[in-house]
Amino acid sequence: MNIDTMKTILETDSDFICDIQAPCFQMLSPEEAELVRASKTQVLFRKDDNLTKQGAFASYVLFMIDGLAKQYLEGDVTKSYNLRIIRQGEFVGLSAVFSENTFNYSSVALTDCHVFLVEKEAISKVVKKNGMFGFSIIKRYCEQNTNLINTVRNLMYKQMNGRMADTLLYIDSLKAEKAEIFQLLSRKDLADFAGISTESAVKLLKIFEKDGLIKLHEKDIKIVKHDALVEISRKG
Repeated sequence: MNIDTMKTILETDSDFICDIQAPCFQMLSPEEAELVRASKTQVLFRKDDNLTKQGAFASYVLFMIDGLAKQYLEGDVTKSYNLRIIRQGEFVGLSAVFSENTFNYSSVALTDCHVFLVEKEAISKVVKKNGMFGFSIIKRYCEQNTNLINTVRNLMYKQMNGRMADTLLYIDSLKAEKAEIFQLLSRKDLADFAGISTESAVKLLKIFEKDGLIKLHEKDIKIVKHDALVEISRKG
């Protein structure tokens, strides 16, 4: 975690938010809400700061108030695999509540990120007391695991062009929230989402452009033939 640029937001700051506004936190009783409120810290992570570090001790769960971050698995020095884009209203590190004492993946800020750090013991206590809140948290945790299984399945059974089509469709689906999403990602980032080399990613993008499926403009990518990319993804 880059503590040189990370900033703790105090109650005297104009950016300070008193309550967590996400729907799942509206299910809490006043006592439960106070427990969470007393155990949270507001932090502003600057672009390129690490939110979590794979293998580091996890004493808290992160809740994204605003911003975008990239979640990834670290391999060796030169290799990593991108899992998803973390968006507003999502949790990071839920496994710390249920089973793990360390973060099992890393995440890095793609933009400035306003985040709540909530002590995992507080989340655990509220989950045990409040069935509706617990159901919401477990549902999110299961959704993340399902997405991870689908990602592994695609890596195992799809060829490179199918995986690149998946990556483009996934990133493009986030444009409604962040129109410049592709511009926040390097070609290596796209390659790491598809599980291929950067050279192969660049080559496939040029082939897709030549075939009229996409348009490339510097780092930005515009999908021209959405249905055709879906078909490439389907065939794998």
